[in-house]
Formats: sequence, structure tokens, C-alpha cells
Amino acid sequence: MKEKPVKIFVLLSRIPWPLEKGDKLRAFHQIKSLSKSTEIVLCALNTDPKADKQKAFRALQPYCQSVSFIDLPKSAILWNVFRAWITGKPLQVGFFFSKKAQRKINSLLHIHKPDLIYGQLLRVAEYIHHQNIPKVLDYQDVFSMGMKRRMLLASWPNKYFFQSEYKRLLKYESFVFDAFDLKTIISFPDRELIPHPLKEQIIVVPNGVDHDFFKPYPAEKEYDILFTGNMAYPPNVNAALFLCEQIMPIVWKSYPHAKVLLAGATPDKQVAKLASKKVKVSGWLDDIRQAYASSRIFVAPMQIGTGLQNKLLEAMSMRLPCITTPLANEPLKAENGKHILVSETAAGLAENIIALLNAHDLGQQIAENGYQFVHQHYNWDASCEKMLHAMKEILPVK
Repeated sequence: MKEKPVKIFVLLSRIPWPLEKGDKLRAFHQIKSLSKSTEIVLCALNTDPKADKQKAFRALQPYCQSVSFIDLPKSAILWNVFRAWITGKPLQVGFFFSKKAQRKINSLLHIHKPDLIYGQLLRVAEYIHHQNIPKVLDYQDVFSMGMKRRMLLASWPNKYFFQSEYKRLLKYESFVFDAFDLKTIISFPDRELIPHPLKEQIIVVPNGVDHDFFKPYPAEKEYDILFTGNMAYPPNVNAALFLCEQIMPIVWKSYPHAKVLLAGATPDKQVAKLASKKVKVSGWLDDIRQAYASSRIFVAPMQIGTGLQNKLLEAMSMRLPCITTPLANEPLKAENGKHILVSETAAGLAENIIALLNAHDLGQQIAENGYQFVHQHYNWDASCEKMLHAMKEILPVK
């Protein structure tokens, strides 16, 4: 008799389409991969009044038995952020929580009767930590450490706000650990940052990359240096400023005509102001592969943030030579000087860029080694198979 597929209720804090944010990309590919052997019931919260829900539904429906979107109106968000503040919960947990949404989620759970619940990020934990069926939480990134890094770079009064949120996140990350039957995270370095004595129990489930989509193709090289990402996300804003204001001035002394492309959705005002004859700020691109294909070198000068950088996986899969910082390379585990070039300072990163601009053969070697590295170590199906095996182990024996 054929074994009945596991039914998974997937709860997300955002609709995972389009794939312009890391959590959306991770969720979409996990749903796509898991749907090959399980039944997916998807429920996604929505805080974006401009979201094209019909287009998102069409993209997700082939992989899901059911798709539900729950809108969170701005008035409810403001009230629930206030409630989180006075009750000591992280504000971003309050931002995504609503009693009305809770009732809808409870109703969906009653209708579909899933075998387990899979929630992505702390943001949705408040809806499901009390549910009386097997529960999985994907920490994905360590929000508390990301907030701490922002706190260390912030000026007053933002520093006080980030410090308060950091302490709330630390407490909440520990709380949800005990409330869930299985926990997953994106990398081993991130796991080490979780504030719980039993953090070794967390299963590391790395991201993959769609190698059939992100593959090399010939195009005119219009830009020398590329950085991609959601350009409203604070770690990406910080990296773009670092690249253009501190790294590139050193490069321009040797290569005054070197051009930079900052490619990604919703550029922050600080990013938009970087645009010049030498710096192109593209905004949203329908096909981000055009940015990779038209550039010579990919640079991810991350100074804050946590987790595995999808942008590096994509660039390597498109056979671009990549340069990054120790912060971004620690979860990636690429070998400096072989798969990638790594430095922490503006001077060191600029030196790496100049080295690749000077030596075409070196760039080709780093690009090819990086390409082989991501093909060997980063695959969505392999990651999801590992996760599904761990999920099955928490299900009750029938």
C-alpha cells in the first residue's frame, strides 16, 4: 500500500512572490521542492497593499493543495506593534500578528487537518507555538544578532531603539526554541548565535540555487562591478554605501572609468543618491540575470546582517568571480583565494577588485572554481530532502 504523503501547513510572514527578498526566495523553493513528495497547504500573511495576489497565486498554485493570503491592514499593524511594545515582545513579531489573522489560521488548520505546521521566521511563531500538532520553526537568520550589528553602527536615538529590540529578540528566540518540536536554520555560524543551551539540536538547512535558471550566458559587459539585493534592506543599503563611498574611490584611482551597477528592488533614498556617471542604480529588474551577465565582477561587501547570501550563490552559479567579507563568507564556507576573494576592509576589498581587473586569467579561475563549488554544495532538493527527513521524525508513529 502506497504511503500517504505528509500534509504540511506552511505559514509565512510574506507572500513568496515575486522573489526579491531572501525569505521569499527560500520559502518559494522549499515549497516547490517539498511539493514533489508532500501536500502543501500554504498560508501567507500580506502587509503590502500593492501586492499582485493573482500573479502570486498563479506562481504558487501548481505546488500547493491550497493557497490562502491574509491581509494585515496598516491600522491593525500599528495597534499590534504598540501591544508588542507594552508586553515586551519584539516589535517585528507584533508587526505581523493580528487576532483576526489568528482566527483565520485556526480555521484553516481545522479544515485541512495537516500532519505538521512549518512556520518561517520568528514573525509567525506567535500564531502557532501553542498549536497541539507537531510544529517546525525555521529561524532562517538570527534576528537578534542582525539587530545587534545594526545597533553597533547606529547613532542616537536609533541606537536605543535597536538595543531594546535586540534584547526582546534574544528573549523571544529562546522562548520559541522550547515551544517547537523541530527548529531549522540557514547555516552553522547562525546556529551558534541562537541564545539557547540546546542550540545544537537545530537542523542546518542551507539555501540552494536554481542552477537551471542561474547559468552563464553571453552578454556585453557593460559594468565592471555588480552588487545586487533588495536595496531597501538595511544590510544591503549599508553594503551599497560602503562599496560606493569607501571601496570604489580607491579602485577609481587605478581604474577611473570603472562602472558600478547596484541592481535590486525599491532603492532606499541613500542608495538612489549614489547614482552618477560611474554608478547605475537600476531599481527592480524583471530578470536579475541580466545584471549578472552584463557585469565582470560581483562584490558583496556585507558589514551587517546574518545568514547565507543568496546573491553570492546566484553570482557564482552564473560564473562570476566574487568578492565578499568574512561576515558573508563564514556561512558560505567558500575557500578564500580559490572559490572567492575575501577581505574585511575597504582597502582590502578594493585591492581584490583591482587584482581581478588587472588579471583576466585570475578572474576566470575564481569564477570557474566558484561555479563548481556552488554546484557541489548548494542544491534545493538536497536541502529539502534533509529537512523533510527531520520533519518525519517528529510525526507521531501510526
